[in-house]
Amino acid sequence: MQLSIIPYPHPTLRVRSKPIRRVDQQLRDIVDQMLDLMYQTNGVGLAANQVDLPIRLFVANPSGERGEGEELVMINPELQRPKGNETSQEGCLSLPGLYGQVKRPKSIRVSAFDLQGNPIERNVDGFLARILQHENDHLDGVMFFDRMSEESRRDLDDGIAELETDFRSKQQSGGIPPDEELIARLSEWYEKYT
Repeated sequence: MQLSIIPYPHPTLRVRSKPIRRVDQQLRDIVDQMLDLMYQTNGVGLAANQVDLPIRLFVANPSGERGEGEELVMINPELQRPKGNETSQEGCLSLPGLYGQVKRPKSIRVSAFDLQGNPIERNVDGFLARILQHENDHLDGVMFFDRMSEESRRDLDDGIAELETDFRSKQQSGGIPPDEELIARLSEWYEKYT
């Protein structure tokens, strides 16, 4: 199965992902592909929703470079204890070329599992905390621009409209299936992993 990053407004980006109940070799292969895609596109995080999989999983590496920094695989993450506030620029691999100022908690506590089923419990702050919050939002069907002030978001309106027009025209020409069909395909993943 070949994964690719889906562009906004693909409907899977707005789906609330379901918790993963089992890890198998196919899921490990999916994680490897997600890491490859993240590095190829110069990303620092990638959520399963962004590769059309409605499961609670994301990968991250704040360095954005394979072999550098800390490579993280988070299964069924939960974020708690937000502290402080910080505004910084964010972008998204599903919204190429669009960036905006997003206010988020400065530090959080994350609970998750790795691919081996080991629990992850740690406090994170700074850039890594921002990445984890951004990716966790994806798992809830939330885009970074949903967190922006109305005024800041206006700067992105044209770019978002362009992405929507491009996506819908590909649907009309048959290049992308209709939304209903895209959502219907997700049920096989729910049956397999949730």
